[in-house]
Amino acid sequence: MAVMAVRRAPLAPMLVRQTLAEFLKLWRVPAFSLTSIFLPVMFYAFIGIGSSSQVISPHVTFGAYFLASMAVYSVANVMIFSFGISVATERGMKMDVLIRATPMPPFVYLLSKCITAIFFAAITLAVLFPFAYIAGGVKLDPSMWMTLAYRVLLGSIPFIALGFAIGYLSGPNSAVAVINLIYLPTAFASGLFFPKQLLPSFIQSIAPYLPLHFYGQLGWDAIGAPTDGSVTTDWLYLAGYGVVFFVIALWAYRREEGRKFT
Repeated sequence: MAVMAVRRAPLAPMLVRQTLAEFLKLWRVPAFSLTSIFLPVMFYAFIGIGSSSQVISPHVTFGAYFLASMAVYSVANVMIFSFGISVATERGMKMDVLIRATPMPPFVYLLSKCITAIFFAAITLAVLFPFAYIAGGVKLDPSMWMTLAYRVLLGSIPFIALGFAIGYLSGPNSAVAVINLIYLPTAFASGLFFPKQLLPSFIQSIAPYLPLHFYGQLGWDAIGAPTDGSVTTDWLYLAGYGVVFFVIALWAYRREEGRKFT
């Protein structure tokens, strides 16, 4: 008896369409799209502009320092919130069960989320950079703008994994609380809102062990601010955190798959 061959749609068009669907889904949720794009600008307006011309280290103003901080904050915020909340919400709506019933491979579904998050992160930088230039008077060399942008986008990969892990380990009603409990305190402790030397001593002792600390140093180094250690060390620590977060996310994903589909 002849066996019918199963034909699958080409992966590239499938990925493009799923990525577009993911982008539109997030774009149509003002609570995510507007806050992701304009919250860093609001923080910069409230904190950065008033002291933007103050020199905090040789040839580095607070405006430039805070621009790097908000670039790091905004991109990591997109990665953690977009994955953590959307994955947890979709689990609660049984979207993973629906996706499993379609011919779409799971990696296309996950990769489309990654691409969408990176695109949203790039949009936040495209809004934040001109605002800091115009309102904050931040003047950087073109190479510094480019270095800051690519370091922040590339360095955000570990936080994609962290968002996935939170999304699979927390429920749809608790994901927001869990993320805020983890992300906001570590952002403050890592010096993203105020230089570390202005923070209490016990917080300064914690900062060197936080992933956002190494992520922030990539941004501060890009604009010429002094940092602890080298850029290579920061990349290595971020890579190590990325491995840990991906292992946790994979374990949580497989646990979820085992509960629902076995």
